[in-house]
Amino acid sequence: MAQANMNGQANYVFTSESVSMGHPDKVADQISDTVLDALLSKDPDARVACETFVTTGLVVVGGEVTVHNKAAELELGNIEDRVRGTIADIGYTDPDCQFDHKSCAVIRTIHSQSADISMGVTKTKKKAQGAGDQGIMFGFACKETKALMPLPIHLSHRLVEKMADVRRDGTLSWLRPDSKSQVSIEYDGHKPVRVTSVVISTQHQEKKDLLGRDGNVNDKFRKAIIDKIIKPVITDEAPELWSNKIKFHINPTGRFVIGGPHGDAGLTGRKIIVDTYGGRGSHGGGAFSGKDPSKVDRSAAYMARHIAKNIVAAGLADICQLQLSYAIGVAEPISVNVRTEGTNKISERNIEKLVRDHFDLTPAGIIKYLNLKRPIYRQTAAHGHFGRTGSAFTWEKTNMAAKLKAAAK
Repeated sequence: MAQANMNGQANYVFTSESVSMGHPDKVADQISDTVLDALLSKDPDARVACETFVTTGLVVVGGEVTVHNKAAELELGNIEDRVRGTIADIGYTDPDCQFDHKSCAVIRTIHSQSADISMGVTKTKKKAQGAGDQGIMFGFACKETKALMPLPIHLSHRLVEKMADVRRDGTLSWLRPDSKSQVSIEYDGHKPVRVTSVVISTQHQEKKDLLGRDGNVNDKFRKAIIDKIIKPVITDEAPELWSNKIKFHINPTGRFVIGGPHGDAGLTGRKIIVDTYGGRGSHGGGAFSGKDPSKVDRSAAYMARHIAKNIVAAGLADICQLQLSYAIGVAEPISVNVRTEGTNKISERNIEKLVRDHFDLTPAGIIKYLNLKRPIYRQTAAHGHFGRTGSAFTWEKTNMAAKLKAAAK
């Protein structure tokens, strides 16, 4: 039974998961964003909606695009090479995986964007650029981590990121690209107080010294995962939460040799909760990968994260969820909604007014402000779209926090 804390709030456990760059759905996401990046590198105004399906020995790339110059048209002919390069970079280079960059078939089925959709989105002399679709988008931020991300999803991302690092640098060379992580955190109100459990399921080579007589992974395997991956991540990101009471579930099925697209088919857009906040807050339902920034599914979700993060960084709330909604072909959002779970320092309605006063929420305004017409998207398609660092992740900047704080006074 949950115990009540001093504020009358019950302790509870919240869990989030992440998946690696070699997970089949993430392979599909990265291929879709590779196509997007290739076209944006030649035509920043390219319109792209690219979907990918992967399975044993096969990649199918489909969707609709509109390009505006010869260089971008020629780039469409290079898609197969781009796809194979991405697969190799992820780590599928061994034919034993039944899916590798050299032997897989690549089928391309791409056509022009619907003229009806284009008419609603394209800027004219009489009309501003409209939203690429109707929908609702959410941004979220909180004070649980330096990145202002929820701790369970942040740790889950860092774990699969660390697995990729130790696989690639040879520290644990027997790892293969497909893996999943899951972290459970006990909270006292809004405060994380304990890591209760960590789950790691990772594809691996069939090495005798890592397997017991039953063919399942042995204690040497489990110790390597804890010592080289889990402990370094938790002690770096949340050292006060590391303890010998954490329950570890390492490859709980026993073995994970068959994996990747050979073990399970993958599709673009099936990991939307992994891509965002791990189930914390709300999700509008739209996927990101393979979509150019005229699609507000992606660009407005990035903007909502940016605004929520700046609201928390400004000290206006400890937790902030921002919802934006759009109608296809209409530039201004239909609604702006802020929720702070009672942590706000000024009224939520005043925060909403600050948002409207300080941010251009039209598709064209978002694209310009966040500098989204660049080939930056492949790197977003693994290890989470939020809570990241680097020049590509403009939505993670807190450059507006001081202005919001001053305006709130």
